[in-house]
Amino acid sequence: MSNILIVYSSVDGHTFNICERIKDSFLAKGHGVNIVSVKDTQHLDFKAYDKILIGASIRYGKHNEQVVSFINKNTSVLDKVPNAFFSVNLVARKANKNTPETNPYIKKFLKNISWKPKRIAVFAGKINYPKYSFFDRMMIQIIMFMTKGPTNPRTVKVYTQWERVDEFSRNFLSEECEK
Repeated sequence: MSNILIVYSSVDGHTFNICERIKDSFLAKGHGVNIVSVKDTQHLDFKAYDKILIGASIRYGKHNEQVVSFINKNTSVLDKVPNAFFSVNLVARKANKNTPETNPYIKKFLKNISWKPKRIAVFAGKINYPKYSFFDRMMIQIIMFMTKGPTNPRTVKVYTQWERVDEFSRNFLSEECEK
C-alpha cells in the first residue's frame, strides 16, 4: 500500500473537507495518508511518501501564493512520484467551467507554474455568506451577481459534486496516475 501526502490550501475550510473525503477513500483502501496545510510544509520528509496530491481553493481569482511557492520550490520532488492537483472554486459550479480544459483559474494557474501535474481536477466549492467577513461577503455577492449566482446573505450552499471527488480519488490510486 502507498503512503500518500495531501497538501492543501483552504480559505474557509471547504477544500480541507474535500481533502478529508479523499483521505477517507484512501484509508478505506488500506493506504496511509497525511493531510498537511501548505503553511506547515517546511519540514516535510518527502521520502516518506509514495504519492503526493495538492488541493487549493481560489479566492478573488487566484490560488494562494503559498501553494505556488510550494510547487515551484518542490517541482523536482513532485515529478518523481505519482502526483495530482485539484482546484476548488465557485466558477466550477457551471457545467462549462468545471474541467481543467474549461476552468479559467486552472488554465491560468498551470501557465504560471513549472510543474505539470499527472492528474488534474476542478471541483465546485461552497458558498457560505454567514461565515464570511463583511468585506468578503460583499465582494463575493458582487461576483455572484455578475455570474448569476446566489446573492442572498443567508445563503449556504455546497456546489461540490461529491461523486466527482470520489472518482478523482479512485483514479488517483490507479496506474494511470503513475504514467
